[in-house]
Amino acid sequence: MELRVKGRGVEVSAAVRSYAEKRLRKLERQLPDPRIELEISAEHNPSIKAHHVAEATVWSNGPVLRARESSNDVRAAIDRVVDKLEAQAARYRGKRKDRRHGRRARAEPEPTGEAEPELE
Repeated sequence: MELRVKGRGVEVSAAVRSYAEKRLRKLERQLPDPRIELEISAEHNPSIKAHHVAEATVWSNGPVLRARESSNDVRAAIDRVVDKLEAQAARYRGKRKDRRHGRRARAEPEPTGEAEPELE
């Protein structure tokens, strides 16, 4: 897993970086050799209560997965992003399996209930 943590307008501490790495390791189980970019920023508008924002992009052999979440706490925003990415990865894996099995099942003709005439 290749992980890149960036801070946009904020400095990313070593504790936040290690927490993000620990949480994002879960994606390795579902996606083969993912390349992940996590961007952490802060909204400076006082009317926005959830001002910590975490955005993640995951590149793998399949589709590119993206998620964006905000929260009052950086760690909570990271947790929410990881949950979204896990759901996306599971949905992708499920579709991939369904397609593969669906083609095989559809290739067989369905019985019509009528007996076919026998050729002599």
